[in-house]
Order: sequence, then structure tokens, then C-alpha cells
Amino acid sequence: MQNDLEMLLKLQNIDYDLEELDRSREYLPDMINNLKKEMEEVSRTLKESEERLTQQVLQRKKLELDIEEINSELTKFQKQMRDIKTNREYDALVTEIANRKTKISESEEELLKILTEIDELQDKVKEYKERVVEVDKNNRVQLESLGKEMDSIGIKIKQKQDERKNNSVRINKLMLATYERVKKVKGGAAVVSVKKRACSGCYKSLPPQKIQEIKKGESLITCDSCGRILIWTDEE
Repeated sequence: MQNDLEMLLKLQNIDYDLEELDRSREYLPDMINNLKKEMEEVSRTLKESEERLTQQVLQRKKLELDIEEINSELTKFQKQMRDIKTNREYDALVTEIANRKTKISESEEELLKILTEIDELQDKVKEYKERVVEVDKNNRVQLESLGKEMDSIGIKIKQKQDERKNNSVRINKLMLATYERVKKVKGGAAVVSVKKRACSGCYKSLPPQKIQEIKKGESLITCDSCGRILIWTDEE
């Protein structure tokens, strides 16, 4: 009987290992996805900044050409001022010149904003490029490690399942059934030790006679309060 109790405790440790492996199998894919998402996110941020920079550089060139063209028109109208013959022609030219000056002023103001944004974008692109390299390098190392861990988990689970099977057939069927039932109901430890003269599962105090029976290890004894299987260890 004492051997069966020890085998039950060993079985429980195997189940703990299996549960831990199952948890790893569940959360590792999330970790892998998060690393991949981070790589995609920094790459997307870099791409968006580069596209915006290209767009603003083209807009700068367009504005510079527009300003050059408007300046040419302004120069032409200013030259025509020397040849006007009527007040009507004079008023028309004054209006055209004023319009061109306004357009030049507005375009130059817009150009200044674009030049400022281009400077900022160039700094951001440089920063994001460095970030992409850093994240890519770090995350690829982690992904490789996690990938190997994922591959090994399946093997480890199979090994633990085989170990559990080999261990289970060596345990008294009634004790094994009790263990499986308690484990299912409690969802955690089915076999617990006596600590400070109490069940370490629910902390219910145990009568002296029951403690003596547990010490002997000659029969399967469960806690009257929580139903867990009680064993004696040197921890008491």
C-alpha cells in the first residue's frame, strides 16, 4: 500500500509536468505571434514614413516649380507695366501682379511647412530603419528558440504520457480510480501531505487517530473535508 501511495504521488508529479507542457503549448503560439506582429508593425511604420517622405519630396518639387512659374509670370507682368497706355490696363496688371505675389507668398509658406516635415520624416525614417534592424535581429533569435521549444513540447508530452501509462498500470485500480476522481473534481492536487496536523489541501485539522493511520501508510485515507488523498511525508 505504501508503494501504491508513492506511485500515486509520482503520478501526480507527472500530471503536473503534463499540465505545464500543455500550458506551454497554448501560450507559446501567442508569444510567437506577438513577436511576428511586432516585426510587421515596425516594418509597416517604416514603410508608411518612407511613403510619406516620398510624397512630400514630390510635393516640394511641385511647389518649387509652381513658385518658379508664378515668378516668371510676375516678372512678365511687371515688365508690361512699362508699356501700359490706359488706366484700365494698369488696374488689370496691378491685380494680376497682386494675385501672383499672394500665390507666391502662400506657396512659399506651404513649402516651408513641407521642408520642415521632410526634415522630421528623414529623422524618423532613420530611426525606424534602426528599429527594424534591432527588432528583426532580436525577434528572429527568439522565434528560433520558441520554434525549437514548440517542436520539443510534442516529444516531451509523448514521453510523459508514456511514463504516466507505465506508472498507472502499477497502481491499485481502486486507488487509481479514486485519484482520477478527486483530480477531476478538485482540478488540482489530488494527493496532499499532512502539514501541521492538518490537510495541506484544505487546511482542515485532522484527528490524532487519522494521523496515525496516515503515518502507517497501510490504507488509502482521504480528507473528510475535501476528499483529497492524504499521505505522510517528512515535511510535517
